[in-house]
Amino acid sequence: MKKIFSIFTIIILLIFSNLSINSCGTREDTVSCFPSNPINVSLNLNLPAYYALNQVGGWVYINEQQSGTRGLIVVRASDTTFKAYDRNAPHTCPDTNTTLEVQDNIRVVCPKDNAQWILLTGQPTAVANVPPKTYLYNYDPAGKILNIYF
Repeated sequence: MKKIFSIFTIIILLIFSNLSINSCGTREDTVSCFPSNPINVSLNLNLPAYYALNQVGGWVYINEQQSGTRGLIVVRASDTTFKAYDRNAPHTCPDTNTTLEVQDNIRVVCPKDNAQWILLTGQPTAVANVPPKTYLYNYDPAGKILNIYF
């Protein structure tokens, strides 16, 4: 009886370890070939280049400083929250046409396969089943300084 229990336990452990190795959860819900670069961006929302981020629904592309391999899409999601999306498509390996773009100020689109996400929330709406990779941030409302990091 003890031998059967231990064999059964080993089989269950092997199944679960195989599932966890093959899942995207280990790469924060992105494909395994998703690039991992340090992100360290500081935005002064008082500057004209970032005025759009002073209003809910406003967004900008960030392609400077340490903003990853393809840059970021930064969105003001509410009065107190922001979203900082990586421009690499989260559901496919990087290619010449997998840089995410904003369309009609309401959605994020992957030009390669027309995968789409809601701009304010990152919720997938077509093709992809994972949201864009997002990064942590700190916001100082007094100085209007937004720091994005990973």
